[in-house]
Amino acid sequence: MKYPIIELPRERYPPKLLEIPGPPERLYVRGVMPTAHLKTLAVVGARQFSNYGKDVCDELIAGLSGHPIVIVSGLAIGIDSLAHEAALRAGLKTLAIPGSGLHPDVIYPVAHRELADNILEAGGCLLSEFEPKYEAVPISFPKRNRIMAGLSDATLIIEAETKSGTMITARLATEYNRDVLAVPGSIFSKNSEGPHLLIRMGATPITSADNILEALGLKSAERKEFDPQRYRECSIDELRIIEALSTPLPRDDLLEKIGMPTSQANSLLTILELKDFIRESGGEIFLK
Repeated sequence: MKYPIIELPRERYPPKLLEIPGPPERLYVRGVMPTAHLKTLAVVGARQFSNYGKDVCDELIAGLSGHPIVIVSGLAIGIDSLAHEAALRAGLKTLAIPGSGLHPDVIYPVAHRELADNILEAGGCLLSEFEPKYEAVPISFPKRNRIMAGLSDATLIIEAETKSGTMITARLATEYNRDVLAVPGSIFSKNSEGPHLLIRMGATPITSADNILEALGLKSAERKEFDPQRYRECSIDELRIIEALSTPLPRDDLLEKIGMPTSQANSLLTILELKDFIRESGGEIFLK
């Protein structure tokens, strides 16, 4: 096993985790535990997410790139795994807490064992209170939810029905006196019922990465400087589009701003999207 499973001595537990009622008696780790100076943000949500939920998850976590933040989630199907993947793309450390032990043979779900490996390879870690070869059972998921909520500075909810594991995590975060953040959604979606209920109960509504930074006590100005090397292979016309997208724009407004023939601009936009520099969502085009 490339990354051995280590039982953490109690003095190496995440300090916030020792503040909760009934902290885990044992804690096992694979990989590198995040350092104490990093802010911890738990990101959880619906298993059956919408395109909106995926776009929100990608956009918000990408906006945290360059900040001293570690993304915590449960390796589960749905928003949890999307959060880990978005963190890896953004160059953020990520910490996964599965509902199983940490031995590669029992990591749950099976479909995310490769994701677990990717997290480790990127310098993140896996954490569990269960014995290394403990196989996931229904009761293990609420138990791991309390660890996610307990060790995090704040918990971000992206899509959830009112009766769900995600809402259990939000309730636990409230009980532990942690900040609860929630993304508003469509009034026609069942997945919006959970976040909207939380917002009515006092959760902070989140509509941008800057909202998250503020909740974590960080400043937008602390973001890493723009790296021109990222776009060093772009053509002059592609750079014109990138510069025009300093703020997100609807396609028609972008075309008017850059003053290119529509066919040429659309061709360049397709190329930039294939290069993973831009994304179109909610009727607007964003830099990634």
